[in-house]
Amino acid sequence: MKTHHLLALIVAFISGIHTSFSQQSFPELTGKTLEDKLITLPLKNNGKYTLLGIAYSKKAEEHLKTWFQPVYNTFIQESGKTLFPAENYNVTIYFIPMITGIAQSAGGKIENKMKENIDKSLQPYVLVYEGEVKNYKTSLNMTEKDQPYFFVLDPKGHVVYTCTGSYTEGKFEKILEIVEDF
Repeated sequence: MKTHHLLALIVAFISGIHTSFSQQSFPELTGKTLEDKLITLPLKNNGKYTLLGIAYSKKAEEHLKTWFQPVYNTFIQESGKTLFPAENYNVTIYFIPMITGIAQSAGGKIENKMKENIDKSLQPYVLVYEGEVKNYKTSLNMTEKDQPYFFVLDPKGHVVYTCTGSYTEGKFEKILEIVEDF
């Protein structure tokens, strides 16, 4: 009987070790916000969870935009400007359009168009990346070009949750569960 308990403890311990070591670190990514601030992700020692929305095609960018309002209302909007008091989340947010390939030659024009079309209150949270996307596609398993990808990073920069596609309440609730537990 004691052998079964010991075996169960060993299996539980090994499972716990596997889980803690299987978390993937987010690869380093440097970009510039629409307010011209240079940011390198994952953020080091910020003590917060980070929510990243990434798109590397025009169609994916359209799906990414469906997340703007819910994320803004929940994480960014000042609580004094709402009818109901907002929960105070300890989360850093970035939406990341990736300008790659031939589009890089028009990067400045694309960025200026974003500045014109994206609400000023969201601009500090839009991080424009220009460069090669292959490494990110491979390391983050971003296989669907026409879909945005969302990553929740723990304070150490490990990916703890991933989802893809347009905004849904179910996806957003899962993200909220993760950051509320912090």
